[in-house]
Amino acid sequence: MPRVIHADSEEKIELGDLVDALKGGRFDPRDEDNFSSWGPLLKKLANNRTFLTDLVVGELKDRCDGQVTNNEYSSQVIILHRDSEFIVRANFWPALTDSVIKHSGTAPFLYDVAHDHNFSFLTVGYLGPGYWSDYYEFDYESAAGYDGEKVELKFIEKARLDQGKVMLYRAHKDVHRQLPADAMSMSINILEANPGVHYRDQYRFDLDSGAVSKIVNTLTIEPLLALSAHFGGDKGKELLDHYARFHPSARVQMMAVSAQASAAGDIDARLAVFEAAARGGNAYVAPMAAKRIKMLESGRNWLNTKPV
Repeated sequence: MPRVIHADSEEKIELGDLVDALKGGRFDPRDEDNFSSWGPLLKKLANNRTFLTDLVVGELKDRCDGQVTNNEYSSQVIILHRDSEFIVRANFWPALTDSVIKHSGTAPFLYDVAHDHNFSFLTVGYLGPGYWSDYYEFDYESAAGYDGEKVELKFIEKARLDQGKVMLYRAHKDVHRQLPADAMSMSINILEANPGVHYRDQYRFDLDSGAVSKIVNTLTIEPLLALSAHFGGDKGKELLDHYARFHPSARVQMMAVSAQASAAGDIDARLAVFEAAARGGNAYVAPMAAKRIKMLESGRNWLNTKPV
């Protein structure tokens, strides 16, 4: 489960103090011990019971200009600070009885969905009783990540992010099935701001079958690969071939293969592209290509039917 960091200080600091310390210190989100060492400072910010409301009032007076500029998340998140190295944010966690859940459901909050994270982050309970989680651990390096792949999820415990509790969620190791807070709650996070994080796969898991159910994070490169396949000419085809064979992300490799197949012509030509990929041996691409072959074969009659 996430690493619990003991931080008992009652000292209060301002958001600017935390930001200045992170900028001036040796902040290394890839080093678990280093990242954990910032937990006590985050707790000191959480001891400040007025800074967040002051910031929210200021944003409202400025027509939320800071959020419009810096917030790429949903309305669940308030960006407190963002730069090239780290992000500080606040998150809302509504209860089932709150109106936002009644009107919009639980999907935007990933409640009852087991998932890992493709980045490490520090979190502290700030307001309310805090959300619950069933915590698991798994070995990311042993998983290829294709849909339906069986993985070993080790249950650790059920726990709550109580007010003032500080934890470090470790990328690709800690899995949680997040459950609604008993009353509206908020947490504050510190996370790395690394563009490369988007190429690290984040998984959802089916706890009943013990398998990967899907990859959560989207990649904006996918439609560009499709455009290259259909309109890029010889240079586009050359680029796709390189991506399909050598891109460091197996997921991007599969996207390139799919783009090649989409421009291959008839169903047999598309099947040939996927069959070559299935023989390639990549632990992620091969089973995903085999799945596409099965889908195409099952729909062959419909695909070959001429429109009336």
